[in-house]
Amino acid sequence: MKKTEMLKKNYEFRNVLSKGKYYSGKQIEAFIKPSKQNQNFLGIAIGVKIAKAAKRNKIKRLIRENYKNYEDKLKQGNSMVFLWKKKVDTKQATFQNIKKDMQEIFDKAKILN
Repeated sequence: MKKTEMLKKNYEFRNVLSKGKYYSGKQIEAFIKPSKQNQNFLGIAIGVKIAKAAKRNKIKRLIRENYKNYEDKLKQGNSMVFLWKKKVDTKQATFQNIKKDMQEIFDKAKILN
């Protein structure tokens, strides 16, 4: 069963981005904020200036797929937003690179079980 809900509304993103703690990897950045609910919330935002729609959607799919691999290992009760760094070329958007970044971010945030 899926334990994570997606953040969809603008105010949900703003809340996590303004009040969440910032963690950075080589390609992705994350804002993680504890929530009172017993599930995780995930948001992914890729800026329009970074690439055209097809490439942005590919990056989102890669982030979502990597997140699914960690979903069972994460502590419940967090809201997180992942952003693609503006200065990083989209050619570096590979499954392995994003996996390394996510592992690093989750270790820094101490939200892995």
